[in-house]
Amino acid sequence: MLERPELLSPAGDLERLKYAVMFGADAVYAGLPEFGMRTAPKNFTPEQLQEGCVFAHARGRKVYLTMNTLPTNEEMDRLPEAIRAAQQTGVDALIVADLGVLAMAKELAPEMPIHFSTQMGITNYGAAAAAYRMGASRVVLARELSLQDIARIRDKTPPELEIEAFVHGAMCMSVSGRCLLSQYLTGRDGNRGQCAQPCRWKYHIAEETRPGQWMEIGETPEGSYILNADDMCTAPFLDLICQAGVDSLKIEGRAKTAYYVASVTSAYRQALDAFLQDPEHYQLPQQALEELTRTSHRHYSPGFYFGREHAAQSTQRGGYIREWEFIGVVERWENGVAHCTQRGKFTLGETIEALCPDGRVVPITPEWIENGEGERVEATPHAMMEYAIPCAEPLGPYTLLRRPTGEAKQG
Repeated sequence: MLERPELLSPAGDLERLKYAVMFGADAVYAGLPEFGMRTAPKNFTPEQLQEGCVFAHARGRKVYLTMNTLPTNEEMDRLPEAIRAAQQTGVDALIVADLGVLAMAKELAPEMPIHFSTQMGITNYGAAAAAYRMGASRVVLARELSLQDIARIRDKTPPELEIEAFVHGAMCMSVSGRCLLSQYLTGRDGNRGQCAQPCRWKYHIAEETRPGQWMEIGETPEGSYILNADDMCTAPFLDLICQAGVDSLKIEGRAKTAYYVASVTSAYRQALDAFLQDPEHYQLPQQALEELTRTSHRHYSPGFYFGREHAAQSTQRGGYIREWEFIGVVERWENGVAHCTQRGKFTLGETIEALCPDGRVVPITPEWIENGEGERVEATPHAMMEYAIPCAEPLGPYTLLRRPTGEAKQG
């Protein structure tokens, strides 16, 4: 077991890795172009992964590499080179889901810690103990487990075995993510990092003798999203997860934006620090709870932690809640002026927020906006434009700017 719970954040590319680290992650998980369960993110080249490891290690953080697809015979031929390259980048562990990958990693990188992916479907203490005997230093538990299930696994496994569990993010409708729906409908294999997420689609039915007559499924005019799961959010009861024996608290989202990674990591950093400060009287800080409404997300549920009946399916709604919009990055702050790069438009007179790496949220109503040429302007309409705004409170690098959208938008 770890001495204190670890906050583990997703890193879909080098930018997201840096934001995860700067906003409070103890470790990040990332992937190379092959052998990882997410092909949608940019992922890392070996050179970028090495740079990311240097960045993280300089700040006392760790980097775990996902190698958790189920490789084909042809891919197995390329695996030795990938393992050697991973070892040279300096990653702190490999996440695997295939016994052949495990055996090859043990042979080629015998000192490298091995984590068993959630794709392995670890749902009981027997499987967790077997994983430890095969050489795993950590198991990432299946998401279908309750707090009682996790506590029993902890009690009946070697204390040296670390336990990791998901605490926030999208939930797959299939057991431990082992789903064939995307492969069947689109030819994109969810077990190889290519899921098209057909569980999120809006479905109709057709009757054989009535071609072209599509009928809604459900009781509302919007139809029914019959396979669509709510997002998981465990921040209000993070203490119970830690007390059940979880060593690593994992945030889902390697395909999410850098803003999402920073915001959610910041919220859980505050939550975990509150627990560590007073484990017996944990209360989620209000600021952390509010931060979890500042990113695009589906409706929240507690997942399976309190039993299957609480793992909600959003059968009558789809899409996301979007109440805030990411609009810029602070590059530097000098003499009461923040110099920024645009990521979204805002207009003079609007009140915006700055989210700082230390967790501070600073409201700003700029009295003026200057473009990169020093001209006063009314808005920031151009993608990636440089601009400056007055701000009395110092804002460090990696600070992010956002604005309310004015309403809860879905879709």
